[in-house]
Amino acid sequence: MIHVFKHHAMATEFQVRLATADAGYAAQAARAAFDEADRLENLLSRFRENSDISAIARLLPGEALRLSEPVFACLEIARDMTAATAGAFSVAPTAVKTQGALPRWSLNRENFSVRCEAGRLEFDLGAIGKGFALDRMAEILREWDCPAFLLVAGGSSILAGDAPPATPGWSVGLGDDNAEPRYWLAHASLSGSGVAVKGRHIFDPRTGEPAARLSRAWALAPSAAVSDALSTAGMVLDEAEIKTVVAGCADWLVWLQEKNSWRHFGGRALPPQAG
Repeated sequence: MIHVFKHHAMATEFQVRLATADAGYAAQAARAAFDEADRLENLLSRFRENSDISAIARLLPGEALRLSEPVFACLEIARDMTAATAGAFSVAPTAVKTQGALPRWSLNRENFSVRCEAGRLEFDLGAIGKGFALDRMAEILREWDCPAFLLVAGGSSILAGDAPPATPGWSVGLGDDNAEPRYWLAHASLSGSGVAVKGRHIFDPRTGEPAARLSRAWALAPSAAVSDALSTAGMVLDEAEIKTVVAGCADWLVWLQEKNSWRHFGGRALPPQAG
C-alpha cells in the first residue's frame, strides 16, 4: 500500500510516498523525514538571519567560518558540480553582474570550514538545497527501515528509493505530476529546471545573464542534489557542452526542451512505462 504525506518547507511542498503495510509507522517515518527538511532549511536558507549561509555572506576575504556538517557537505557537492559543469552551475549565479567577478572560496574538510578568498560569498542554494534535503530525508527513511519511497519537492525534484512491491519502479513524468509520457524510476533522482513558473530566474554564472534559450531542462542522476545542479546547468549549457558534461559520468542523463522539441544527452535511459 502507498501512503502519501505532505509538508511545507523551503518555500515549496514536500511529499513522502511510502510503500509499506503499516500506516502508523509510515506516518512516524515521514514525520522524521520532514523534521530533517525543517532542520536543513534553518541551516541552508539565505533568508534565515542565523543560518550558516547568512553567516558565510558576512565573511571578508581571508576570513574563515566553521560550518555544520550538512552545510559543509552541501557546499562540497556544489563545488564539485561547478567543476563538473565547467562553471555553468554556481552557488553565486549572479555575482558576475553584482560584483564584477565570481567570488573565490575554499573548503577545509579537517575542520569543516569555508574560507573567503576573494569577493563576497553571497550564496544562494536554491538550485541545490531542495535536492540535498531529499537526499538527507532518504537517509532518515532508510534508518527507519522504509527503503521503498518516493520523495518529491515541488514537483521539480524527485528522488526514488526501492520500487514498490511487484513494480519496476515509481511512475514519474517529465513535468506535472500526471505528465506524459511516464517512466519507471528507482534508486535515482529526476530534477527539472525551467522558466514556466518563475520566469527568467535562472542565470548563467559565467555571464550573469538570465537563461533564455530553453523552456526546460531535466536531469537524471544518482542523487537529488546532483540532479538539481545538473538540470540548472542544463538551462545555460549549449549542446556541445552538455555532451561533454554527461560524457564524464555514465549515470547522468539530460533532456532539453525548446518549445515542443525534446532532445536528450547521455548513455543512460529511463525505462518507459507501457500503456
